[in-house]
Amino acid sequence: MRLKILDWLALVLCAGIVALASVAVYSKGGSELRVVVSGEAGEWIYPLGEDRVVAVKGTLGDTVVEIHDGAVHFASSPCPNQTCVAAGSVSQPGQWLACLPNAVFVRVEGTTPDDSIDAGAY
Repeated sequence: MRLKILDWLALVLCAGIVALASVAVYSKGGSELRVVVSGEAGEWIYPLGEDRVVAVKGTLGDTVVEIHDGAVHFASSPCPNQTCVAAGSVSQPGQWLACLPNAVFVRVEGTTPDDSIDAGAY
């Protein structure tokens, strides 16, 4: 059985698509860290590198999330014990914060240039 010209063209096209998809998936370049904020009204994504203050509506009221100097933290919350405010900041992929009484969640996603196994992941 001989391959015809259109068979070869389809084969080359498929190989090109696989090569481009592989480069897009496995390249380490330029993935920016982002903050994902979830609340009663939905979910929002912000770059971790841009300073901003966001009010997020929760079940008890507005929780204020602050992104500053490459880290994110709860600035204030209407919850009675303020544990989320005292939790501090997070800045690494996979880290998260939660205000459970107000149902507001914050997590950091993305990759850093030094995404390797560390003591916390071992």
